[in-house]
Amino acid sequence: MTVDGFTLAYDAAGSGPPVVLLHGWPGDRTDYRDLVPLLAGCRVVLPDLRGFGESSKHAADPAAQYSSAAQARSVAGLITSLGLGPAVVVGYDIGSLVAQVLARSRPELVSALVLTPPVPGAGARVFGPRPLREFWYQQFHRLPLSAQLIDGNAAALRAYLRYFWSHWSGPGFRLTDADLEHLVSVYGAPGAFTASIQWYRSASGSVVAAAAPPPEERLATPAVVLWPELDPLFPVEWSDRLDEYFSRARLKVVAGSGHFLPLENPAAIADEVHALLR
Repeated sequence: MTVDGFTLAYDAAGSGPPVVLLHGWPGDRTDYRDLVPLLAGCRVVLPDLRGFGESSKHAADPAAQYSSAAQARSVAGLITSLGLGPAVVVGYDIGSLVAQVLARSRPELVSALVLTPPVPGAGARVFGPRPLREFWYQQFHRLPLSAQLIDGNAAALRAYLRYFWSHWSGPGFRLTDADLEHLVSVYGAPGAFTASIQWYRSASGSVVAAAAPPPEERLATPAVVLWPELDPLFPVEWSDRLDEYFSRARLKVVAGSGHFLPLENPAAIADEVHALLR
């Protein structure tokens, strides 16, 4: 199904509360394939974000098309086009940042949030020796060299994606060969990888948040932050400042999981969605 340039899966016949699932990099809407069956009774919307998967791609002006603000405007338009009204929005990785901007800019469209990192509060800790060993890829994506080496090169792309899916996940998870080949197929067309990394070139990929806002400007949408215990990008200790940015957030550490929570522990997300809907 295509709506306003988005390719998405959508249960149009569903009559339950709407739930919007926003994926991360390096993935697409199929990152939530194991979560959807656990959300029976909900109207579930799974878009490929702009520049990802089968959704529309733009060759120029990444800030205008791919920044967190631009992605949030696009998701707001999608929710409005589908006539969904307030939805529970789930986001991880890039999808988490888009969901936060959406809730802040269009609060009437978001009834609650279920998030994984990144969330604000890391601050200057991202410049420590350990984080710098993990976040090198963000600077690499800003270089023309990244596209020159990887875009349209299936072998290089396969090795690159396999590295992140194995390195960022917890010890109990392995991406299957079939699922890896699916990602190679959607990231592998000429221009597709470059489109996906325009997010980082728009500067939205930075995990260094602005200074904490005054209390009256904290994000007021009810939120559950599910923090994977073994995420190498975002150590659990970085969760200590949530209350400086959210006024109604609850933290839950998910034991044994790495960065890819929708596939490593989809039940943890489903439980929180159903609890919020109750």
